[in-house]
Amino acid sequence: MSELISNKFKNWEKICSERFYKLKENEEKLNSFFIELYGLSDELTPEVEERYITVRKAELQREIKSLISYAVGCIFGRYSPDMDGLCYAGGEWDASAYSTILPCSDNIMTINSTDNGLFPALTDFYEKIYGSDTLEENLRFIAEAIDDGGDPRTVIYRYLRKGFFMDHVKIYKKRPIYWQITSGSKSGFKALMYLHRFNNSTLTILRKDHAVPYYEGLKKELSECTEKYSSSSGAEKAALRRDISRLKASLLEMEGFIHRLRELEDNNITLDLDDGVKVNYEKLSDILEKI
Repeated sequence: MSELISNKFKNWEKICSERFYKLKENEEKLNSFFIELYGLSDELTPEVEERYITVRKAELQREIKSLISYAVGCIFGRYSPDMDGLCYAGGEWDASAYSTILPCSDNIMTINSTDNGLFPALTDFYEKIYGSDTLEENLRFIAEAIDDGGDPRTVIYRYLRKGFFMDHVKIYKKRPIYWQITSGSKSGFKALMYLHRFNNSTLTILRKDHAVPYYEGLKKELSECTEKYSSSSGAEKAALRRDISRLKASLLEMEGFIHRLRELEDNNITLDLDDGVKVNYEKLSDILEKI
């Protein structure tokens, strides 16, 4: 059965509002009782300002970003729609916990294109959870909650690439559990991995199955642009010149990135969760987004 996320949000908004004002009412009743008990009616009033209520009202953008974060968690296997609470945060992997959404097999989700990696995995999540009939409307609702304008897929992809990790770092107070891999300042190659699923083959998989193919794709694109450049003119030639310059810079950055990956592999990097996120993050800082 297909469902609209907008309807889900309205229901959640109603629940949060009722809970908020019920707590406010209860606190004001308690205040009235103690004011009367101690004869303080000339000095105090029972009213409680909304900013002092300890439960939150629903807020659309925050809730939608939380939904995206939950979906990312399901994609990595931290959560599963098939069971409550945490599914995996280290220890024994239980494949039987996942049937609706199967976690990514290699713990690497690239964010380099809308055609592969994290973005299609996210849209697949929404399609399986809320139905294919409502997918486009749900993507539009999500995109509008994040940003007022633009094509929904472009808005969501841009958030995954540029905004998700920043929000995640803030929520987890600079101790993220999803780590953003980056090739460097040019930000050509980006990917996410889940801290608790890192093992001694993760870096090799990252290099061989993701970084090197991306590098080869850039080389092919550069070759095509160079070939077109010789027979072009005017505005097209200027645009191709910019593309060629950009691709050369990206290729140079990727060469350095792949070299750093090989060095980390040779050093046999291991993570010890008991050391905490900060210590472990530093071990891979050469290939991670700065926090």
